[in-house]
Amino acid sequence: MPLDPRIAELRKRKAEILQAGGAERIEKHHAKGKLTARERIEHLLDAGSFQELEPFALSRFEMKEDIHGDGVITGFGTIDQRLVYVYAQDFTVHGGTMSEAQSRRICRIMDLAFENKAPVIHLIDSGGARIQEGVASLAGYAGIFLRTTRLSGLVPQISLIMGPCAGGAAYSPAATDFIIMTRKKSFMFLTGPDVVQSVTGEVVDTETLGGSETHLKVSGLAHLAGDTDEEVLSLCRQVFSYFPNHALEKAAVLPATDDPNRMDESLNTIVPGDPSEPYSMHAVIEKIVDQNSFLEFQAEFAPNCIIGLARFNGKGVGIVAQEPSCMAGVMDIDSSDKISRFVRTCDCYNIPLVTLVDCPGFLPGVDQEHHGVIRHGAKVLYAYAESTVPKITVIVRKAYGGSYIVLGSKMMGTDITFAWPSAEVAVMGPEGATKILYRKQIEQSADLKAEHDRLVEDYRTKFLNPYLSAELGYIDDIIEPRETRRKIIAALAGIRFKKVEREVKKHGNMPV
Repeated sequence: MPLDPRIAELRKRKAEILQAGGAERIEKHHAKGKLTARERIEHLLDAGSFQELEPFALSRFEMKEDIHGDGVITGFGTIDQRLVYVYAQDFTVHGGTMSEAQSRRICRIMDLAFENKAPVIHLIDSGGARIQEGVASLAGYAGIFLRTTRLSGLVPQISLIMGPCAGGAAYSPAATDFIIMTRKKSFMFLTGPDVVQSVTGEVVDTETLGGSETHLKVSGLAHLAGDTDEEVLSLCRQVFSYFPNHALEKAAVLPATDDPNRMDESLNTIVPGDPSEPYSMHAVIEKIVDQNSFLEFQAEFAPNCIIGLARFNGKGVGIVAQEPSCMAGVMDIDSSDKISRFVRTCDCYNIPLVTLVDCPGFLPGVDQEHHGVIRHGAKVLYAYAESTVPKITVIVRKAYGGSYIVLGSKMMGTDITFAWPSAEVAVMGPEGATKILYRKQIEQSADLKAEHDRLVEDYRTKFLNPYLSAELGYIDDIIEPRETRRKIIAALAGIRFKKVEREVKKHGNMPV
């Protein structure tokens, strides 16, 4: 039976759509070590689950060539059988530039995501605004920005930067929950190297100005990076697994393969006897969470603190900690921003928080004060106080002054607080406290150093231990370090039904 010519025409047109910008451009794209937009979607989603929307779309503006899709692929599918909406900009078609037609289609899937309470994944690879369309292109960005904000805190949004993302285009991913970049192949900035040089005289290349290493280490804009497109897409699936579909549900608890009662004896000796001696908090985390479950974010930005996702007996949690082997785990402007943003992200999507505290306080200095360490530190205070998810704090060693208060202290709304025997909860460290409390006594002593050392040790014995705090009810239990995993799992089970109804208001006025 001969093929119906109408069917033949449809097949021909769909085959042309699959060719995107044509074989030559696809070949150039592959030569750069990049997957095409369609290949990226295939790697990201469950096999055969993608349902494309409006593949025949064209720009209403006159272009040198009309190519269906107009530089973006939109639709929905599943990841681990869970519904997600996705769009992927296609650099082989008009450089993936933002057009009126492209924006309309992106906005449509974001509206569908809003109505269906499903996550959105943004695959970005674009030359920016389409100059030929003028204000229509700029208005297109505005529509996406509006919806990104509207979806924020309602459904998880993950941005994968897999090529250029310059100018106004960079604002949308910055407003999403997570940014994952491809090393050496992606970049984000508002003004490119040529404009920077013409305005400021600074000579800089694309990678230094806005490459992945810059945003992982310096700006803190990116959370993760992969060496290849495939690795980036795999990281996206991994991040996605920790989150629920929307803010009105909880993430699924995965089958656990690690013994919930497992105890690691090495934890009992991991904190040195000398309080000034560093150790690895990363090692502590790895020993207490489900094996191989810890996924750290922004590891190279403000490395004096640690944030990431992990599992306890299959249940996903957010981890916040200090790294005493870096700057003694002190809090500063960057670590404050890093922690507060992560705490709020976990709170948005009902992910419990586990905080491991070893912090001597906020970093002193003129530079920190003049650049607003008070304002930035208040973000941490605000984020913890505002959060309503189950919260568990473990005081590992130092918890001094304001850092003790803001990092999930019991009076700030934490549900259960544990302390190790090595915990030191105090207004300040023994050296500073001794100088204030016993200055005259030391000055009048015949042996200044001996008297100073004696008073420091006396202060340490009396005040720098967890027992006074436990007696006053600020600590729920003092535990052996090796028990930490079992205690956290039991605590999570005990507060898993927590529900807090906040007063009705538009929103609080967080310091930003």
